[in-house]
Amino acid sequence: MPSRRTVLKGLALAVAASAVPLPAFAAADQAPPLRQMRGMWIASVVNINWPSKQGLTADEQKAEYLAWLDLAQQRKLNSVFVQIRPTADAFWPSTYEPWSHWLTGTQGQDPGYDPLAFAVEETHKRGLAFHAWFNPYRVSMQADPAQLHPDHPGRRNPDWILPFGGKLYYNPGMPEVRKFCQDAMLDALIRYDIDGLHFDDYFYPTNTTAFDDSAAFAEHGGGFPDLATWRRHNVDLMVSEMQQRVREVKPETAWGISPSGIWRNKGTDPLGSETNGGQSYDNLHADTRGWVKKGWLDYIAPQLYWYIGQPPADYSKLVPWWSDVADGTGTLLWIGQAAYKAGDPAQAAEWQNPAELSRHLTLNQSHPQISGDIWYNANDLRVDRIASISTAVNDHYTRPALAPVLPRLAGGEPPKRPVIAYALRRSGGVEVRAVATGRNEPFQFAIFRFTGRAAPDAFGDARNLVAVVPGDRQVRWLDPEGKRGDHYYAVAVDRANRTSAPSNGFRVL
Repeated sequence: MPSRRTVLKGLALAVAASAVPLPAFAAADQAPPLRQMRGMWIASVVNINWPSKQGLTADEQKAEYLAWLDLAQQRKLNSVFVQIRPTADAFWPSTYEPWSHWLTGTQGQDPGYDPLAFAVEETHKRGLAFHAWFNPYRVSMQADPAQLHPDHPGRRNPDWILPFGGKLYYNPGMPEVRKFCQDAMLDALIRYDIDGLHFDDYFYPTNTTAFDDSAAFAEHGGGFPDLATWRRHNVDLMVSEMQQRVREVKPETAWGISPSGIWRNKGTDPLGSETNGGQSYDNLHADTRGWVKKGWLDYIAPQLYWYIGQPPADYSKLVPWWSDVADGTGTLLWIGQAAYKAGDPAQAAEWQNPAELSRHLTLNQSHPQISGDIWYNANDLRVDRIASISTAVNDHYTRPALAPVLPRLAGGEPPKRPVIAYALRRSGGVEVRAVATGRNEPFQFAIFRFTGRAAPDAFGDARNLVAVVPGDRQVRWLDPEGKRGDHYYAVAVDRANRTSAPSNGFRVL
């Protein structure tokens, strides 16, 4: 029989190994993933999700946000991506840009509380990660600068903004604009306890023949062969500089982008995908493949909003293409899922199949480069037309899952192993109490249950994980399925999702 010290050392090694993101399981008879991004986008622009309309009271806005967190937990998610700068405005008291009019109906009007502070605090209380979602360049959903707040940077610097397609945009080709946008977004990262900084898929507006940045090109475009190359360079600078600045400010923050799903078509570029749709490289001047290959992102979450077999962009062709792009780069790959299309009567017949989204996640299992999904958008996860969301959740989210560890952080110092103070039978099951032992509070406790003593490799198997409980110095959790003879262990999880060695085991008498 090995000594207790030997067993614990084996357990520690097993759990430490699990700090590296595990691939999704590849077959139904294999263990589900211990680590998996399960996120949803909560959109604020034009009041898509939160707040649901302009002018709600602070209490009404708070109640709506808490209901979104309830939904995230019901759908067994572990992260939310909340849009806090939708149109060069702010969901926090920014010194750079005015209060968002999506809050009150009037740009610059104080909503009576700090929505970002509230959202971050309440999200963390649930043990969920908060990713702050920013649109980098969009200034307004209308084209009249006079409708901006008098102190808006676009009013004070009219040469910074350009009209296009009935909207206003910051000009990405001006270095002072690029730095200002970075400063405005980093203000939230510096001042709030957010877990991730996230860009959506909008850079230059689509089909930019009428986007008149010729003056900026004349001033700053020397040495570039054409306008398109210069524009891609401008976006490249935004992405690469944001990586550097995020790591300088808060190095454990996840930094990533959810681009449109097609980089380039194979008919245009032999490195492209077997598709025939809009190309982000050409239409948005966003070299999404290049960002991954150059290591400028912690993760990329391409919006693969097509069904399996769809012409001209087939989900089953784009998944292996993106997997190949991400393979070996150290950039995590999460897939943006089109919850909004499932069951929509305006969509194709394939989207009327309740199993379509579940089929997407099944296909993902055969690509170990994929470590999770983000769903667009929150309302569609709530409505669950034709039970498409509940089908995917019931098929694939059978066990709790920790969020992935960024590969660059996997070697950092893990939290201290906690202690199971007791696991006692109660009228509703077994109550487990876990206590932290290190100086820093864990973000979560992962509770494992076994019928006997845990084997050294058992903590990498999500079938043994029964709960992920929001952390504090101690937690009490009731397992309704617990029974006499069960053995419980706890693992501390920090904000970077690194895991401790397992606690002592406690047998229920």
